[in-house]
Amino acid sequence: MTVAGAANLDRRRGEYGIDAPYVPLWMGAGVVAAIAVFFIGSALSIPAVAVPALNIGLALAASVADYLYTSRVGKFAVWRGLLLSLDLRGDERVLDLGCGRGAVLLMVAKLLPRGRAVGIDLWKSSDQSGNALEVTRRNAELEGVADRVDLRTGDMRALPFEDESFDVVLSSLAIHNIPDAAGRAKAIDEAVRVLRRGAASSSRTSTRRASTKCNCGNAACPRSSDARWARACGFGGPWIAASLVRARKLA
Repeated sequence: MTVAGAANLDRRRGEYGIDAPYVPLWMGAGVVAAIAVFFIGSALSIPAVAVPALNIGLALAASVADYLYTSRVGKFAVWRGLLLSLDLRGDERVLDLGCGRGAVLLMVAKLLPRGRAVGIDLWKSSDQSGNALEVTRRNAELEGVADRVDLRTGDMRALPFEDESFDVVLSSLAIHNIPDAAGRAKAIDEAVRVLRRGAASSSRTSTRRASTKCNCGNAACPRSSDARWARACGFGGPWIAASLVRARKLA
């Protein structure tokens, strides 16, 4: 890997939106409500109501700030380290499940001067603000990697790819959006299916629906917590931190 390729991961020219934008909106509404209760409690001289309301409002406000920082800055720092740790040669074929506007997809594409980065998504704006295929394609052009990026519309539970057609499979905060456990397990099975033997898979997922048991068939799949919350892995505080799952398909 070239030093220039690694350095490029720190420079972003695209626009990547906010993850699950309804979350900070609801927390923001909670801030407004808590502050309103604080002023009412203060006006009525009821400290037992005013003080807790103020504390809740401040905690929610800090959570909103942390969430926005993580979505806009922190997750890129974390993924930079994860992608560099893969020690890519530069000629791999990499798949990003639920690529959204390309935050991870286009970072890894910068490390693949002779390879291909393939992203698949259902393009739901509820999962990421402004999520659309055209937006991701535009981001690829802005990042200078459009020539090595392919975008597909599809469900990660039924990937339109042949068996063992990728060297690396990535996913960032996407698998947990599948509402049922059976669907999430199917997505993991599909990731294993399209992964070449001896190849690697990595996923960061919300602890809200993170699986406590990894059932990856013929993949060695240890689950480890990504404790680097200081680098802003938490979406609303350390109690809403994300987890990292890595696996390597057995040869």
